[in-house]
Amino acid sequence: MSAGPAADVYVKLASEYSELQPVVKAIREYALAEREVDDLKALLNDKTTDREMRDLAEMELPEVEERLEALEKEIQIQLLPKDAADEKSAILEIRAGTGGSEAALFAGDLFRMYERFANGKGWKVEVLSASEGDAGGFKEIIATVSGRGVFSKLKFESGVHRVQRVPDTETQGRIHTSAATVAVLPEAEDIDIEIRPEDIRIDTMRSSGAGGQHVNTTDSAVRITHLPTGLVVTSSEKSQHQNRAKAMQVLRSRLFDIERQRAESERSADRKSQVGSGDRSERIRTYNFPQGRVTDHRINLTLYKLDRMMMGEIDEVVDALINDYQAGQLAQLGENVG
Repeated sequence: MSAGPAADVYVKLASEYSELQPVVKAIREYALAEREVDDLKALLNDKTTDREMRDLAEMELPEVEERLEALEKEIQIQLLPKDAADEKSAILEIRAGTGGSEAALFAGDLFRMYERFANGKGWKVEVLSASEGDAGGFKEIIATVSGRGVFSKLKFESGVHRVQRVPDTETQGRIHTSAATVAVLPEAEDIDIEIRPEDIRIDTMRSSGAGGQHVNTTDSAVRITHLPTGLVVTSSEKSQHQNRAKAMQVLRSRLFDIERQRAESERSADRKSQVGSGDRSERIRTYNFPQGRVTDHRINLTLYKLDRMMMGEIDEVVDALINDYQAGQLAQLGENVG
């Protein structure tokens, strides 16, 4: 007899248990801190308490009250509605925008930034397809970033990234502005989205492109067209079988993302979250090389550490975006309760 359903139930319960553990821990710590506040107040209200104990209680009370407030906020954040896709791996798509060769070079810089960030987290990056720029970089590069909670960290990176710098070919020292578009999609499993065989057309073709570090040229490139939506995905890997699997992986994730965006739009028809709008045409960040400055326009955050960020040290921006989003959720929760 197959143990499939029982195993599925076990995995589901284990996942729920691991999600609840931090909440339970924070609630227990909150209860202890609350008791500590009551005990300290009782000491202060007791006229028989000696001077030394009273001074000690007066000194400790503000610290414990501050800890109580922090734990209350932590519990509220942990109890916010979770994005079901947060724990998933992600598909990272970077495309050169306006700016020609400079835009392709910048797309390459962005990819290496995310690759270094991922390596620092212990995540695995695998390039699915790449089209190199004429002077280096990428016209387009698509990769999977695999690991737990990848999407939760990278989902606010979607949008237009703008760069201001002096190109190597610029003899007058003029600053050029170019851009690249980033899209981060949660990696979809078979159970997340169903693709019917009759809804797709698969064409095989000869791969084109100059090749290079991330590209494997073959005569068995695959193009999959999703007929109901018109979405087209290509892959040029080592074998036709690999190409088909990888193209389907990207297609599944794009369709899953469309469904998520639709559901999110319906849920938030009466409001627009500043950070989580998911508008891929929105200019979200500027990288100014002459000034060593990075500005995220959504949360008005400016950091003068561009070199370190390009080396993958983007935690400060990532965390600030997550905190801003959570603050917005808490505020909305307060409005609904009010």
